[in-house]
Amino acid sequence: MTTIDERAERERGHVRITGLKAMELRNSTGQSLVRVETDSGLFGVGEAGVAGPACRANLKWLERVLIGADPLNIDKLYHQMMGLQHTYQAHVPTISGVDIALWDLAGKILNLSVSEMLTGRFRERVEIYYGGSPPSWTDRPAIDDWVAKFRAHPHGYRTVKCGFPLPDNALLSRPFAGAEPSQSLKQSDLKSIRDGLATFRDALGWDLDFIVHCHNEWDVPTAIGICEAVEEARPLWVEDPLQVFFSDGYKALRAASGVRICTGEKIEGFRAFFPFIAEGGIDVLHPDLCWCGGISGGRKIAEFADHYGLPVALHNCGTLVHNMANVHFGACVRNFSMSETRLYNRQYIADMGGLDGYDLVDGKMAVPDGPGLGIELVPEVLRAELKEGEPFWQ
Repeated sequence: MTTIDERAERERGHVRITGLKAMELRNSTGQSLVRVETDSGLFGVGEAGVAGPACRANLKWLERVLIGADPLNIDKLYHQMMGLQHTYQAHVPTISGVDIALWDLAGKILNLSVSEMLTGRFRERVEIYYGGSPPSWTDRPAIDDWVAKFRAHPHGYRTVKCGFPLPDNALLSRPFAGAEPSQSLKQSDLKSIRDGLATFRDALGWDLDFIVHCHNEWDVPTAIGICEAVEEARPLWVEDPLQVFFSDGYKALRAASGVRICTGEKIEGFRAFFPFIAEGGIDVLHPDLCWCGGISGGRKIAEFADHYGLPVALHNCGTLVHNMANVHFGACVRNFSMSETRLYNRQYIADMGGLDGYDLVDGKMAVPDGPGLGIELVPEVLRAELKEGEPFWQ
């Protein structure tokens, strides 16, 4: 029987990269699809955590590394792209999209799925969850109705990521704005959070789970107060309570919190994750494959985290390409936990794969068996969903 390495060696040197293209779809949260083309006619698709114009500009900068290269030398190309320093440093979100596309392309060349090419699969189904919140945190009938609809979802999701209740006059000094760091809350605000999530947990029951969603906006005392307020409701973790960049505040928060601390969606590359892992700043890593270096970068981060006994969950606010990259990653990473999804938040995300539905049972998605990411994008759907002013694969 031919091994994967033997199959790759047999194909090495026969295909060369000839083109790099990108485009941005509507309502894509600022991300772009990336396409790596070859002289064989095969191509791979990925997703980058950057808007279309910026992605195309950075792809132009990557041409000197990629054009003419053998697409099967993924690890070499990853290090060459990430090592760029002059005149511009490596743009990790663009490299992330290229890396995902290279893995999709390699799978098509070798007729293997991404997860088969990497480690083989630790699991055949990957748990996914989505974000949402009740329309009111004080109206118990409205909360019960929301929970009933969540339970009735045909995919059987078991976990939801939600915000928390804040009064209109919540902040001490300025109007609330997510992702603006060092915001503060009063004790009365924390009481509203405690009461709202206690009601939510009572309605949710204990057979379902939830995640508390922040946006890197709170100061350390407030983050500690939020964790104290939600502790009795037992969320899986509190996500992104402090600013993106590592500081001793993360260690102080983790030491004080009775709830797991999770962050990582906007952290770029292995080096930036290092202190969060090695210095004990968090309990759960939460990288985004479209930001952290793609599948190659994500695996390096996950392997390092595994030495410290830390689980890895994946952020995802992208399209079907992002979703399937996460599913294959989840299948082949031992310390993987679960992945966020937007698969059914926007109809075109499901439609762009040309399928009526996806194999989802009890909130777990089957890993595709087809080559690469296991999907074929529908050009008509992509054209219909192009962001205004964006080219089609340019």
